[in-house]
Amino acid sequence: MNIFLKTEDEIDLMRKANQLVGKTLAELAKNIRPGISTLQLDKIAEEFIRDNGAIPTFKNFPNPYGEPFPASICTSVNDVVVHGIPDEKTILKEGDIISIDCGTYLNGYNGDSCYTFCVGEVSEEVKHFLRVTKESLYLGIKAAKAGNHIGDIGASVQDYCELNGYGVVRELTGHGIGKKMHEDPPVPNYGRRGNGKTLKAGMCIAIEPMITMGDRNIYMMPDRWTIRTKDGKWAAHFEHTISIRNGEAEILSSFEDIETLERKTD
Repeated sequence: MNIFLKTEDEIDLMRKANQLVGKTLAELAKNIRPGISTLQLDKIAEEFIRDNGAIPTFKNFPNPYGEPFPASICTSVNDVVVHGIPDEKTILKEGDIISIDCGTYLNGYNGDSCYTFCVGEVSEEVKHFLRVTKESLYLGIKAAKAGNHIGDIGASVQDYCELNGYGVVRELTGHGIGKKMHEDPPVPNYGRRGNGKTLKAGMCIAIEPMITMGDRNIYMMPDRWTIRTKDGKWAAHFEHTISIRNGEAEILSSFEDIETLERKTD
């Protein structure tokens, strides 16, 4: 396993790439409403990323079969866990949720973050589910201290989500990130405290709980990208890229602009 520790200069470049992801997600938040297609959202994202001097990392990113992803963002609606492909047929409806995963490549480094948005007004049950999933991300980040282990992150996410009755997807994980979108180490959302690689200063990782309202089992669609829940219940996905500096996790990406918009519409 090759884990690349980043210098302060490299972390600064990664912060810039990740802040752009946050701004892209906020730009999409302004446009998420009933009646818009996921393909329209993809076009907004790609234009915004390129206008800001970056490249959408996901576009043409290969899956394990060597097939390129055809879009700039992943748009995963309701029971789609991850890797939903934007298209003109998928039209958002009142009460839906959509997870938008976004990556940028800027000045040689990658940014990666995801947010699950409500489309119009959603049920209290769904609001609670999204709140717990998002809170589990921050519990995972809190555990990402120098001297702790990868298992401490996963256990923090798993314990909180399972306590609330939700499923924790096992087959998909967070990851190291830097010059490449996916670097070592894998960062599962489950595990045992004290297990796994030791976390060190200079490590940059993407922590991304992928949580289900029902059973944790998933399956892949014939397009060999889209991952759905087997029981058809909804899934949520929140992700931050962090660096470990001064012994603690520093969040490089940002939800601040999104949360400001959400407060205005409440």
